[in-house]
Amino acid sequence: MVDFSLWDIFRNLLLAGRWTVALSLVAFIGGGLVGLALLLIRLMPSTVAQRSVSVYVQLFQGTPLLMQLFLAYFGLALFGFKTSAWFAAALALTLYTSAFLTEIWRGCVQAIPKGQWEAADSLAMSFLEKLRHVILPQAVRIAIPSTVGFLVQVIKGTALASVIGFIELTKAGTMITNATFKPFVVYSCVALLYFALCYPISFYAQRLERSLHGSR
Repeated sequence: MVDFSLWDIFRNLLLAGRWTVALSLVAFIGGGLVGLALLLIRLMPSTVAQRSVSVYVQLFQGTPLLMQLFLAYFGLALFGFKTSAWFAAALALTLYTSAFLTEIWRGCVQAIPKGQWEAADSLAMSFLEKLRHVILPQAVRIAIPSTVGFLVQVIKGTALASVIGFIELTKAGTMITNATFKPFVVYSCVALLYFALCYPISFYAQRLERSLHGSR
């Protein structure tokens, strides 16, 4: 048993928390880029494209994130790809995030009244011009609060990366608990740090939603 003071425990968790933040940002930004591309494909008139994206979304939404992490970490190795816990966690969370953001944003696009599409048609705009100049600017206002709020789910989802050996906040808490035999103290600090990360984002998302609803 190692005699850690409360400050030692908290300091080590803070250091590990940097990797939680880094992984969350990579997954959110990467998932946002992939999700935007999938959204544009799904909005195309092609039925094949729409169904392909629908299958992708249902696959990642319908399977546990934990299983996706295992497949990314162990599955790639079966095909001869050497991968690290960091890469596997970033890949799995990026794909997971992209599936949910695609659906969130698709719902926001569908919330735009059909009259806006018809008005764009009357101006003889192409499909991409309609999206760029008419539909997406309006959909973005609707999407911002739910998109920011989903970041909280991404942050909490990083805790599952501990099962493949990625040392983030939860994994560090487990390691410190094994060394100190103080699970209540350690996991209380872990919970406090997650709260410190997630609450400001949740609060900001609620403020955004109220302000945008008020402006409309």
